[in-house]
Amino acid sequence: MRRAGKYRHRITLRVKETVRLPLGGDRIEWVDWKPEVPAEVVPLSGREFTAATAEHGQVTARMEIPYIPGVVNTMSVLFDGQPYAIRAVLPDPTARQHLTLMVDAGLSDD
Repeated sequence: MRRAGKYRHRITLRVKETVRLPLGGDRIEWVDWKPEVPAEVVPLSGREFTAATAEHGQVTARMEIPYIPGVVNTMSVLFDGQPYAIRAVLPDPTARQHLTLMVDAGLSDD
């Protein structure tokens, strides 16, 4: 299905949650927090990548979403089956219209 407009992609925002194992103990897992969030997903060009990496660490893409309160850089994004770590959450400087997520493909286990 093809979507028109700026937010033509769909992403899932995820959080880490402690899950109790049946035989005892706990495990940390990524669980869906907000599925089907409209987004504009833009892989960074070489120049953008160099600038973003210098400012935010390893960054491979920029994702713009409508403003959602509570989005923080300890969350992750699932897009097209690929997990992304959120390196920075940049608010809209003029009003609470959108958020820009600077993301890196892949997740660490920390």
